[in-house]
Amino acid sequence: MIDRRDFCKKALLIAGGMAIPLSALELFDPKRLLAEKNDPSPTRWAFLVDTHKCVGCGFCVKACKIENEIPYDANVTRTWVERYIVARDGKTYIDSPKGGRDGFTTPKIDQGVEHQTEVRNEDIEKAFFVPKLCNQCDNPPCVQVCPVGATYQTADGVVLVDRSWCIGCGYCIMGCPYGVRFFHPVYHVAEKCNFCYHRISKGMKTACVDACPFGARRIGNLKNPNDPVTKVIMTERVGVLKEEYGTKPQVFYVGLSREVK
Repeated sequence: MIDRRDFCKKALLIAGGMAIPLSALELFDPKRLLAEKNDPSPTRWAFLVDTHKCVGCGFCVKACKIENEIPYDANVTRTWVERYIVARDGKTYIDSPKGGRDGFTTPKIDQGVEHQTEVRNEDIEKAFFVPKLCNQCDNPPCVQVCPVGATYQTADGVVLVDRSWCIGCGYCIMGCPYGVRFFHPVYHVAEKCNFCYHRISKGMKTACVDACPFGARRIGNLKNPNDPVTKVIMTERVGVLKEEYGTKPQVFYVGLSREVK
């Protein structure tokens, strides 16, 4: 007879078959993050996405591909934008053609190999766009499953991939609960967003932040209480994706709707 505690432990699985520690189920509070971390680094990078401001133009996706050498026409990207259309009957439609690279210029919703569908304006309850990218988790499962140390976390919280060490086993791709990792079509190694680390470490903004004309994307330093991004995260209502996994994402969303997974 299995008791309730053992059942819970065995049930906590994520993609790739990795078990999540029972302690990871504690809900994430951004105000506690800095109190719990005793590292000496003066910087802890965090990303802020305002879904109210995103118009789905795709400029961020274009800029990311160019900046980070992701083939422009390849069906993979480090960051992407999803369109959500919630119908009055409760059904939710989601699409992201080419990662939203070219914007959303048609009311037809791309359902992949299935079909394209269109919801009449009078049948739409709400519609919005959600940019997504690597969450630079404070408790990153991709680092835990990498057998050769090619995926690692910097002192300021960014998770990087060393292309020279990566053996392409794919464990990190399977282990990421957010689906942000992919195989680079040229280098044949694991790839993902790294907050444009080569830029932010020199005092620059990420390529996607620079490219966004509406301020829907921002990056800041959580350890600086005067940072505009930090002020929003600490004082306003923000959400993170898949909080129940205990990964403690460092990408925070303003206006995150319950339909977004």
